[in-house]
Amino acid sequence: MPRSPAQRQGAWAEQRVLRLLRLRGWRLLDRNWRCPWGELDLVLHKPGRLLLVEVKGRRRGSRDGWGAAALRGPKRRCLERAWACWLAAHPCWERTPVEQVAALVPLPPSTVPVRWFRLGN
Repeated sequence: MPRSPAQRQGAWAEQRVLRLLRLRGWRLLDRNWRCPWGELDLVLHKPGRLLLVEVKGRRRGSRDGWGAAALRGPKRRCLERAWACWLAAHPCWERTPVEQVAALVPLPPSTVPVRWFRLGN
């Protein structure tokens, strides 16, 4: 259970994204999956497809805008390594096409919609 305000906000943002994706037919495989390289926020699937989602919840006017800056360089490399770890732990999915996206979630009281960015592939 998230304890700090930042953890609660992150959990809220992940839940918002998960609800949106479930409405689009995606099914959850893993949430907050951890390995030595980091954490995967959401791993979902539809028949014949996998979706890896990195969720960033931000208040308007945050230092890094909506969180896109936090997905460059070292963080991006850690996500790639964590994804490779997930696939190694779940070999039945290794040949399934994957889409990697970031969901930039404005935190309340914002009414701005979630912003989606393709990360790779």
